[in-house]
Amino acid sequence: MPETPNPDRTAFYERIGEHQMAPLWEVIHKLVAKTPITKSVPFLWDYETVRPFLMESGTLISAKEAERRVLVLENPTLRGESRTVDTLYAGLQLILPGEVAPAHRHTPSALRFIVEGSRAYTAVNGEKTYMEPGDFIITPSWAWHDHGHEGDGPMVWLDGLDIPIVHFLGSTFAESYADDQFPTNAPPGYTLARYGQNMKPVGDTYDAPTSPIFSYPYARARETLRRMQDTQDLDACFGIKMEYLHPLNGGPAMPTMSTYLQALPSGFRSTDYRATDHAVYSVVEGSGMIVFEDEGKQSTLSWKAKDHFTVPGWYRHRFEADEDAVLFSFSDRIVQEKLGLWREQRGS
Repeated sequence: MPETPNPDRTAFYERIGEHQMAPLWEVIHKLVAKTPITKSVPFLWDYETVRPFLMESGTLISAKEAERRVLVLENPTLRGESRTVDTLYAGLQLILPGEVAPAHRHTPSALRFIVEGSRAYTAVNGEKTYMEPGDFIITPSWAWHDHGHEGDGPMVWLDGLDIPIVHFLGSTFAESYADDQFPTNAPPGYTLARYGQNMKPVGDTYDAPTSPIFSYPYARARETLRRMQDTQDLDACFGIKMEYLHPLNGGPAMPTMSTYLQALPSGFRSTDYRATDHAVYSVVEGSGMIVFEDEGKQSTLSWKAKDHFTVPGWYRHRFEADEDAVLFSFSDRIVQEKLGLWREQRGS
């Protein structure tokens, strides 16, 4: 039965409201709840369903006119906010043969995870990296970058950015370059050769929080998963899950987004798991489902290669693999860890 309003309190609230104040005791249980308050919900974008819309967008606007021809993956509970989960943005970008997405830079950090196509490139501060499915590409904060396509057929990748975090901090800036492409100043593969072999040049002073390697090829990462799967026991919650790292300091590859590649063997059934970070997944190989439990109610999302789905913070879930599967994911875990906020719970 609802509590009868106290007229004296109501009058008091109205008076202090005229001075832009409000009583904490009326909202404290919403601000500091017993469990994390998550606005986003689990959701899956079936690639076979969304791909025709991507291709249609290519007939309506050019990559140059759009600057970035992207269909934003908006969470159903966050429509109009360009948010895929509470703290992260994701979208599917299309570039067609011969196109160039013009050079610009911005304070939000960005990642690309390649979904389909070949011989398109991202250029970061004048170095090109050619992209193949499963490759993980980084665009650091405030780095000049442009995209182009020198191959055949459409090229699609997942864009992931920390835009909601940067917006919350009021630190969003962007700048367009004078020309469509930033001048080339290094051959493709230069940074991978310089920093990607557990070595670095003597006297090198690189100390940025983002990995100096901005291209992590899938072929190398996939082989690592295979080797780990052959030599170590499966984690009950994750199967085999590896994090992309900054080679010079051993920390995460990006300062605001944790990034992972995960193998789930055929028939694998994980134990229940939940954590406070908000995650976006891209399915590279295989098929299966993710089962969510919320207050005794179960829901499932069935996924297959090229699909994308969300796992919002503190949603209890488990994975089931119908066949050998590989999943890429990114989350805000590193931000939460730096602030001492991240929590996890294994099992029911």
